[in-house]
Amino acid sequence: MAPLPRPGILDIKPYRGGVSDALGFAAPIKLSSNENCFGCSPAAISAMHETEKKIERYPDGGVTLLRAALGEKHGLPVEQIVCGCGSDELLQLLGKAYLREGDEVVHAQNGFLSYKLIAMQNGATPVAAPETDMRIDAKAFLSVMTARTRMVFLANPNNPTGYLMPGAEVRKLHAGLPDDVLLVIDGAYAEYVREDDYEGGFALVNTHDNVVATRTFSKAYGLAGLRVGWAYCPSEVAAVLNRVRSPFNVNAMAQAAALAALGDNGFIQKGADHVAHWAPWIEKQAKKIGIDAYPSAGNFVLLGLSSPEKADEAEAFLTARGLILRGMRGFGLPGYLRMSIGLEDENRAVLAALADFISQ
Repeated sequence: MAPLPRPGILDIKPYRGGVSDALGFAAPIKLSSNENCFGCSPAAISAMHETEKKIERYPDGGVTLLRAALGEKHGLPVEQIVCGCGSDELLQLLGKAYLREGDEVVHAQNGFLSYKLIAMQNGATPVAAPETDMRIDAKAFLSVMTARTRMVFLANPNNPTGYLMPGAEVRKLHAGLPDDVLLVIDGAYAEYVREDDYEGGFALVNTHDNVVATRTFSKAYGLAGLRVGWAYCPSEVAAVLNRVRSPFNVNAMAQAAALAALGDNGFIQKGADHVAHWAPWIEKQAKKIGIDAYPSAGNFVLLGLSSPEKADEAEAFLTARGLILRGMRGFGLPGYLRMSIGLEDENRAVLAALADFISQ
């Protein structure tokens, strides 16, 4: 007999990223993975070139310089910051460290796929909180909680819907949680948020022991290929994560690039301004041609077609033109496509192609 994995592992459907290729196109327009359309900061590229000269050296296992810079930029105590191979790794480590067989993990009905996978990987049961018109609130989360709930994942803004839960609702959700339930606020798209009352978790971590806030350099900073993220945690949680993470979990090039990118405020502002302009434009243009579109606080827009079959046809139609969007069947949203916000000509090309598709 071959070695057998633990029960439940083979029930997991592996995560698949956005498609990158379109047959017949050497350089298709890829708007399927919420990547930064401007690439990354030139300062990050320079830092990578410097690092390649000494790539035979192990990276700093404590990610000392980057953690210090993050603490200074956000006004956070450095000892409560933990870095990882993307924020995905940190979410995985939280599941590994805190979930047990029979626990339950609550997530939004249309939340990021990783939350469900993390629950299943650790013998826990994922429980979906219902959404109404792609919106989620504290009451919905609290309505599905039981005595077995051990962790709540909240992406704010949410992927793939783009919905931003108001700060008051986030605080209401936390207030309704028992002290032994960990609230994980995933702020992957936080840099794009413009609302004054944004609750990304930092303030809650400062005053409570059961909140973790995660961030990433993959989106606004444009370093998705390097895989670097970070978490701001209560001291006790930080100590746990440092016990279960790999000793050198953030490579040297990622550390150098992230540190340089962190200081390029102009690059981040440019990207945020671009998204703030084009997200409502895409929403408006989509609605003009009869496609549902949802307000988004991230660098993407969720588009709703009339049926799952229509969405599949639209995705194929766009791909045949070298325009790659993300079909949402894998997210449990058949009938929808998610469009990352690209450069001006890319955005216009997609909307023009969608208009052609609708009119045929």
